[in-house]
Amino acid sequence: MTDEHQTRVEHFATLKSKYKATDYEDSSPTSLLYFILRKADLGIEIIEVEVIWLIDHQLLQTLKVIREQYRQRKKELKQLENEFEKLTSKYTETTFHGYWKSTPLYFILLRLDSGNKLTGSEIKWLQYCGYTETITIAQQIEDFAKLKAKYQAIKYQDLSPDNRLYRILKKLEAKERLHDSDITWLNEQELFETLAIFQQQEAAKEAEFAQLKDKYKATKHSDSSLSSPLYPILKNIDTDQSLSQSQIDWLEAHQLIETLDIVQQLEQKRHFAELKTKYKASQYEDSSPSSHLYKVLKKLESEHPLGEEDINFLKKRQLTDTITIAQDNYAATLKSKIELGDQLEESEVDWLKDNERENIIAIAQAKHFATLKSKYNVSDYQDTSPSSPLYAILQKLKKAERLEPTDVAWLQENKIKRRQSNYGYYGGREEGYKLFSGKIRKTYHKIEATFYEQEYQRTGNKWNLPNASSHWRKADQPKQALKLTENLNFDKIKENKLKSALLTTRGGAFRDIHELNKAEKCALKAIEYQPSSHHPYTLMGAICFERGQYSKGEEWFDKAIKRGASPRDQDAEMKRVVKNAKDENKRGEVVNYLLTKDPQRYAWAKFYLKKSKKKGKGQGKR
Repeated sequence: MTDEHQTRVEHFATLKSKYKATDYEDSSPTSLLYFILRKADLGIEIIEVEVIWLIDHQLLQTLKVIREQYRQRKKELKQLENEFEKLTSKYTETTFHGYWKSTPLYFILLRLDSGNKLTGSEIKWLQYCGYTETITIAQQIEDFAKLKAKYQAIKYQDLSPDNRLYRILKKLEAKERLHDSDITWLNEQELFETLAIFQQQEAAKEAEFAQLKDKYKATKHSDSSLSSPLYPILKNIDTDQSLSQSQIDWLEAHQLIETLDIVQQLEQKRHFAELKTKYKASQYEDSSPSSHLYKVLKKLESEHPLGEEDINFLKKRQLTDTITIAQDNYAATLKSKIELGDQLEESEVDWLKDNERENIIAIAQAKHFATLKSKYNVSDYQDTSPSSPLYAILQKLKKAERLEPTDVAWLQENKIKRRQSNYGYYGGREEGYKLFSGKIRKTYHKIEATFYEQEYQRTGNKWNLPNASSHWRKADQPKQALKLTENLNFDKIKENKLKSALLTTRGGAFRDIHELNKAEKCALKAIEYQPSSHHPYTLMGAICFERGQYSKGEEWFDKAIKRGASPRDQDAEMKRVVKNAKDENKRGEVVNYLLTKDPQRYAWAKFYLKKSKKKGKGQGKR
């Protein structure tokens, strides 16, 4: 008999004893019973033919043991599976997919649940499989165990991070105050050593609070409780942290003035340090807020330019980088101001010149020139250079300064080419229109009118009144001209020439607002005072044309010419009559009269005739 055979015989005997089949006589390893018992012992379910064989050989007790063992094994397997599910639910955030019997996760979670520290290889495996929540919990359990040892709470067995003790120990570690309910709970759990450590912490904090109150001049505040809002405030001050506005308000409300002064000094010191870093002045050793450098850096922060005294201060201390940053920042501020459409002040321009930033000045001037051209409706003027005479003229107008005669002459000599409109070129001429027109012309006359008004008020010389009135009319403000001359006492004016001039300009203003009867009265009265002056006769001619009394108007114009008027004066009045006519039929009537009388002299009137026809066609299309 071989050793193997003997071993199998002995194994068979053991199995027959285990499964209550000792009465079965056959002990040969070739027996069918040995085969059945081996299967059962390995946990392999026996099949129907095997069950029948056992029954036939009256091995019912053996069959019962096999079936009971199978049920127990199956129950135990189910128990293991349920326990695994509970562990995964407790320590993982992801659902486990796989065969639980063969995964290392089961063993790792069991180790974790029993309070063992995970190995490096186990943590790597968890990371690889994406069990980050499990790693976090493992770290919390380890932390919890350390805290329990540190705060003498080892006898408390639960290691779950969700446990209340863990939250309490973390508060102790952070030196936070415990709630009364936490203290009660520690007492109930008989964790007296932990409570003692907490009480030591509280005593240390109370001592610290007292020291801080003394250090930061807050001893007048009697409350020494650690729940006092003053305690965290003083801790913030001591750790060089900025106070919130509510904390500052609390100090003010409790009249802790000395503490506030210290806070302000520390805040200034902190701000000074930040500014020194920002403006590359850290090598300057003085950190006192009273330092002149602090004042200089605050000026930089507020985007103000540095004066010569401040620059010299920085130069003496070799803070050249600070000077460079200051100049670059202020230059950038001015450039940004320009880009936003704001005009530079004279002092700002001077600073740019002194610091050789002519390129920014050029940008400012170009931008300002474009803005002024837009303001005065001359954007089509092609010269964009700030050296253009127009730029200087527009600057004067913007400042309400009087123009020189040479300025006016330049405006009258220079023109702007305009794009063609639906009615032809503006002004009826392809070469464009003079700069001395539109808003520029009105502004010029308004400035002149204001000047003569002020001269009258300054000197009392009434000859300034007709000049002012004339300019108000040319500025298209006839009511202002009437207001200027409405309360005059002509009985006190000795010069008939002055009376005539005042009445003529007043009549012209009435004509401008189409009060022709009042205009006529003024003109006739002016003629009475000075029959030799052509101005009131010209006014009467214009009034008659406004009324459609063309022959009578011609008579008045002839009288004006006999008294020195120029035919150009008459032509100018005719243009005003045609241009200001509100009724198209009325305008057409005047134009036809003029073209019939002298088509060459009044050729300019054709433009208004064409304009009326085109406007009529446009209205017809509607």
